[in-house]
Amino acid sequence: MTRHLARGLLVLIALSVSGCAAFSPDSGMTDVSDLTSQTINKDVAFVRTAEGANAVDARVRQLLSRTLSADAAVQIALLNNKGLQAVYNELALAETDLVEQSLPPNPVFAISRISGNGASEIERQVVGDILALATLPFRSEIARDRFRGAQLRAALATLRLAADVRRAYVRTVAANEMVVLLTDAKATAESTAQLAVQLGETGSLNKLDQAREQVFYAETTADLATARQAATSARERLARLMGLWDGGLDFRLPDRLPPLPRRPQALPSIEVDAVAHRIDLQIARLELAALAKALNLTEATRFVTLLDLAGISRRTQDPEGPPFRERGFDVQFQIPIFDGGEVRVRQAAETYNLAFNRLTERAVNVRSEARDAYRVYRSTYDIAGHYQREIIPLRKIITEEMQLRFSSMQVDIFALLTEARQRLASLRGAIDARQRFFLAQADLQTAVNGGGVPTAGGDNPTTIAAAAPAGGGH
Repeated sequence: MTRHLARGLLVLIALSVSGCAAFSPDSGMTDVSDLTSQTINKDVAFVRTAEGANAVDARVRQLLSRTLSADAAVQIALLNNKGLQAVYNELALAETDLVEQSLPPNPVFAISRISGNGASEIERQVVGDILALATLPFRSEIARDRFRGAQLRAALATLRLAADVRRAYVRTVAANEMVVLLTDAKATAESTAQLAVQLGETGSLNKLDQAREQVFYAETTADLATARQAATSARERLARLMGLWDGGLDFRLPDRLPPLPRRPQALPSIEVDAVAHRIDLQIARLELAALAKALNLTEATRFVTLLDLAGISRRTQDPEGPPFRERGFDVQFQIPIFDGGEVRVRQAAETYNLAFNRLTERAVNVRSEARDAYRVYRSTYDIAGHYQREIIPLRKIITEEMQLRFSSMQVDIFALLTEARQRLASLRGAIDARQRFFLAQADLQTAVNGGGVPTAGGDNPTTIAAAAPAGGGH
């Protein structure tokens, strides 16, 4: 009987081991790379060796040697951001959980010896968890779903980092463009203020007009200081996202934002695309499926939660007779007498219902976020285009006409300066409008593919994704 049980236990273990998961060469990064390349067409790398680190450093230095584009900034961040590398480390840890959950439980070996009055007894036991072996295929399948969820979370963190880098890049270039504009405006305002002082000393300009020119110079100086601080902070944030040390802060950026595209994107089926492609929605679906399998497993094992089988071999030495052996087995199982397994089943069912409602809410929000992102994208495109086509050309015409009239002495210098102040306001509005459009463009891509609205204010966009649980189970 004992030999048959031991053989059956060994056969069951052998069958279980044949379906075990093994470690992949890249810790599941191939699927992450495929998911992200479909959206952003950039390389990702899990740096685990010195050779890999050297290759990444060489690639980063090559990208930094030229004027940095938005695509180059994103590529540097995907290779060099240590927070993203930490997310990939969590993916590797998730793979260890997958392998562990797909392995059968280790048998327990026990040896005991009791002696006294010349007699001795030696007992050997091999204990195996039969219930864990029987449910191994189900638990392994649940573990695979959870690992797939970890891969999706790593892809989501990658896309969020790419979107945050694009936003930081747009803000940095726009801030630099604003600094250049306000620097020129300050020089003009300073000359005007000095002229106003000279005219006031001769009595040609009253105190009210002098004060107006002085306050314009003071306000422009304050605006320039604010713009410089904003540009410095934006540059530092961009450097943080790209994972650069102090030596990398001398990267070059273009002088101004790129022109608007000729026509905006037409996305008539944006809601359908968002529901089909949003990675956070895919994660919610996968977690719901895993919880459904966990619920089925809990219901199947509600009455028996512990089933251990032990093979026993005992040798007894009696001083009054020859030694003899005894063999047998021991079965231990737990029956939930007091709750009938209802507590575990109820917990699993409510956990599943919670995840289902969260998924439904997420799907509703995804559609709304996609619609809103596209409306903002189209609106900011139209506003920026209005500045580019109407306001700025008209301001140029007005400035040229005012200069002609000033040359022919039809208007005085202060009318010309008033027009210069108004033109400055229009130019600042145009820069802000283009910045808003490119930020909306990044948000639109995120709303369709990368996980929804941008996170507020954090330096590390991978924090939320990294902190997401690998999935619960019962």
